[in-house]
Amino acid sequence: MSGRNFLATDDWTDDEVAGLLSLAGRLKRGEARGSLEGRVLGMVYFNPSLRTRTSFEVAMLRHGGHAVCLEPGRGMWDLETRPGVVMDEGAAEHMKEAAAVLGRYVDALGVRAFPTAATWKEAREDGVVRGFAEHAGVPVINLESARRHPCQGLADALTLRERLGPDLAGKKFTLAWASHPKALPTAVPVSAAIAAARLGMEVTVAHPPGFDLDPEDLDAVKTIAGRCGGSVSVTGDLDGAVHGADAVYAKSWGSLLHFGDAAAEAALREPRRDWRIDRTRMESTRDGRGMFMHCLPVRRGVVVTGDVLDSPWSAVVDQAENRLHAQRALLLKLLGGIDA
Repeated sequence: MSGRNFLATDDWTDDEVAGLLSLAGRLKRGEARGSLEGRVLGMVYFNPSLRTRTSFEVAMLRHGGHAVCLEPGRGMWDLETRPGVVMDEGAAEHMKEAAAVLGRYVDALGVRAFPTAATWKEAREDGVVRGFAEHAGVPVINLESARRHPCQGLADALTLRERLGPDLAGKKFTLAWASHPKALPTAVPVSAAIAAARLGMEVTVAHPPGFDLDPEDLDAVKTIAGRCGGSVSVTGDLDGAVHGADAVYAKSWGSLLHFGDAAAEAALREPRRDWRIDRTRMESTRDGRGMFMHCLPVRRGVVVTGDVLDSPWSAVVDQAENRLHAQRALLLKLLGGIDA
């Protein structure tokens, strides 16, 4: 797998993803080791990070490698990312040169870039992450873009297997849209649904009218589910979706229908504050013991109530820890040697 990009788990086969999850579990249990000695991971963060940045830095350190973190406009030149633009505004350097130069310095490059385009048609192309992949000349890892957060998806899959067992066929996974003060990307919810579909789970996507996922992304989830023995359904009934669920993954995302129109999007979102996971809803999960999932950061009292986050239902800290182990496995596969 050396030299490959990791832009979306969709690009990797089921066996390859299963291999990453298996290795991540063995690394976490101390049953495998590996070396990244002499290897350097560069990371470019156009957006803030806590778990992604820290877990990747720690992963490199634990295996003898090194990580360099860069933030455009803070300690490095601001970057222009649009192709073919005349650079007579603020940015001093273009992504093309920056990616090519960084590729000469590091062994792999991670990029986090949330959507900034004026339209979803443009944003859905993930031009920044894919632009770095085109020009860097080294493996590029998607640290979250408009449409995918594959590293979070790996950690979610690992957490589901740990909590619910290795055979998840027939288990119910509910992806529940949640209220939020801001319009957020669809990368995490789509990646979470893909993770559950790949495990053969029965995936239910619950959201209010006007918050449909990108049809192409939903089709990707359905294709994977069909191949892996699972299923996908979409509903506007949150309570029905949560009832009997083995896992409830709450995550807000913005309306693609009103992408780029903040006022219209906010007006659509504002009346949906009741789309929140609380104790009553978690008590309706399978035997009242379903797990609650969220990628973090999470807004207490908005997306989910504090009594759920502070209860045995919650797997959010386990998910966050598993970012480290899943990414250790990914880096070793991309860059290093593995000692079984």
